[in-house]
Amino acid sequence: MLKVKLRQARKDKHFSRQDMAKHLNITPPQYLRKENGEIEMGDEEWERMAKLLGVEVEDIKEAHKESSAFQNFENIAGSYVGSNNVYCNVPEYLLANQQEYINILKREIADLKIKISLLEN
Repeated sequence: MLKVKLRQARKDKHFSRQDMAKHLNITPPQYLRKENGEIEMGDEEWERMAKLLGVEVEDIKEAHKESSAFQNFENIAGSYVGSNNVYCNVPEYLLANQQEYINILKREIADLKIKISLLEN
């Protein structure tokens, strides 16, 4: 769920997404996903953002609606927090790109196997 109150408070205080990401010690794309509601935010993050923006958490936090359409990740020491139900919408071009890369790696492995067998003989 889009964080409308957070976005408005951020804009009112003239903070960029990059500023917020830096304050939370995450990347700007991660922050954008959090602000867009694609990744849930922990209570500590809400508190840190409220303090940075000079507002109460309640002033920026939206009412929570359950949604199984997104993964819930926390950026705390790379840990994963969430359910076993994972739904991802990966763009086709990305899948095609990764499949092409996999095929390149398979060809390289085959070539290396041939070189190894020639060296062993």
